[in-house]
Amino acid sequence: MKTAQLPHGHSSVRNHKGFRLLFATLLAIASLPVLAMNPVGSKPEQAPIMAANLASPAVILPVSTAIATPDNASAASLLVAAPKTTESAPTISTVSRARTAIQNAFSLLGTPYRWGGNSPDGGFDCSGLVGYVFRTIGIDLPRVSRAMADQGTKVDSRDALAEGDLVFFGRRGHVDHVGIYIGNGQFLHAPRTGRDVTVSSLTTGYWAQKYLEARRLATGS
Repeated sequence: MKTAQLPHGHSSVRNHKGFRLLFATLLAIASLPVLAMNPVGSKPEQAPIMAANLASPAVILPVSTAIATPDNASAASLLVAAPKTTESAPTISTVSRARTAIQNAFSLLGTPYRWGGNSPDGGFDCSGLVGYVFRTIGIDLPRVSRAMADQGTKVDSRDALAEGDLVFFGRRGHVDHVGIYIGNGQFLHAPRTGRDVTVSSLTTGYWAQKYLEARRLATGS
């Protein structure tokens, strides 16, 4: 390397080709570690992903494993909450139909007595009331009390009476009055002229003395 004197007394360095080559060589050596870490044309971001995929085998759930979902939870709760099945309700029994007849009869309390009457509007006599009530549950009876006493089956004793039985009254064994037994020693009937449909005792008083017999109708389905 040679120096030349400048007009102001300073020297100037003249670079030779050898110096430039040396400088370029040093730069090349310094860049080698970087090239070694990141080879030309490589895609460093893909290498870790591939390595991870090769190192970790696929995870397979057992066949019996179930993943919980809101739908699954709802189904499980429905199964828990579902009521047990029960047998179907029985058909309408004799007792329930008789009670229906009694309920219909109670709705007629206070209806005036009228001889030959058989309707709520026109009034009732004893057999007209009983015939009307049992028609509401689909049973047709003869028009007069004496003929009604031949229907159904005879009840053995007064103690064996059941709700809905027909109770008959009269003198010397001849039937001349009828009512509907409602339980607790009472019956519902249309007594006589000047009286309304009412409830009377079958155990004491006038009607207890007039009692003759009772008949049980087939009120089943």
